[in-house]
Amino acid sequence: MKTLRFLLEKEFRQVFRDKAILRMMFMMPVIQLILLPLAANYEVRNVKLAILDQDHSGYSHRFVNKIRASNYFQLNSFPLSYEQGLEEIEKDRADIILQIPPHFEKDLVVTGDAGMFMAVNAINGTRANLGAGYLNSIIQDFNQEIRLKWVQMPKTGGEPRIDITGSNWFNPFMNYKKFMVPGILVILLTMVGAFLTALNIVREKEIGTIEQINVTPIRKQHFILGKLIPFWIMGQIVLTLGLLIARFIYGIVPAGNIGLIYLFSSVYLLAVLGLGLLVSTFAQTQQQAMLIAFFLMMIFILMGGLYTSIDSMPDWARKITLFNPVAYFIDVMRMVVLKGSTLKDILRPLFIMAGFAIFLNSWAILSYRKRN
Repeated sequence: MKTLRFLLEKEFRQVFRDKAILRMMFMMPVIQLILLPLAANYEVRNVKLAILDQDHSGYSHRFVNKIRASNYFQLNSFPLSYEQGLEEIEKDRADIILQIPPHFEKDLVVTGDAGMFMAVNAINGTRANLGAGYLNSIIQDFNQEIRLKWVQMPKTGGEPRIDITGSNWFNPFMNYKKFMVPGILVILLTMVGAFLTALNIVREKEIGTIEQINVTPIRKQHFILGKLIPFWIMGQIVLTLGLLIARFIYGIVPAGNIGLIYLFSSVYLLAVLGLGLLVSTFAQTQQQAMLIAFFLMMIFILMGGLYTSIDSMPDWARKITLFNPVAYFIDVMRMVVLKGSTLKDILRPLFIMAGFAIFLNSWAILSYRKRN
């Protein structure tokens, strides 16, 4: 225990002497957590719409005004022909062309059936799908208004219909920040822990102090613990700062017990730091360690469920996410913060994370070659 105490004292002194590490550990995550949720927005607004109105009737004007009343569209142009509309898309002045054909009102009144044509710029698939979805909703709502106006109500009662009343659980106002902030906090905690620990042993190799440690009677497990514990403590501090930012800047108060977040993060940090230490035992230079850690982090982040739903991924990708610790922590953070989940609800991912921690740290200890 005395040996471990001396190693911890050495690591803490080494960290606090390096101002760059302190800035990376504390300042960078704080700035990123403040800025990223403001930029990472799932809402699509100001979709540039070009309307080709070839009817110029009362119904077409009512429909255009209904679109104007929406907050999602920006009516940039009213081309005189479909070719002019395509030119607007090619010059990136329009995302969608909506063509209202001639005799639109006449066909609607006489036959009860009229069509519209929509051309969508699908270079940005997400923006195209959401923009077209918004416009379809407006068209359906307009169609419903016309039908209700034309239906003659019988004297004995009204037209049979089903009214649907919706309720959004856990995030009633559909605030995307409440969905994004917990996930981004997990990503930042992962990046700080994995990158810094990956560089830790490699830095000892580059400056030559690893050779001095190798000739001492320090055991491998004590050496790995001496590298792991300081960053585990600092990781918990980063998590605390992140939760404070979520509370006072974004107004996010965990619906569940905040102690469950710290319980899971304690095990999660052991797994992530063990991964970083494992990388550092194989890498010979800091550049190698950074590249390997960056490769792993990109996979973990993009397949962690923050930006893309895991349920929407193909089968092979969903199987890979079973070995992604980031996916488990993002899920647990959202369960506790938004849903108010209890210990019973997070026991399974907690045991899986403990398995990751034991496996990765054991591998790191076995991989570290110490010469006595």
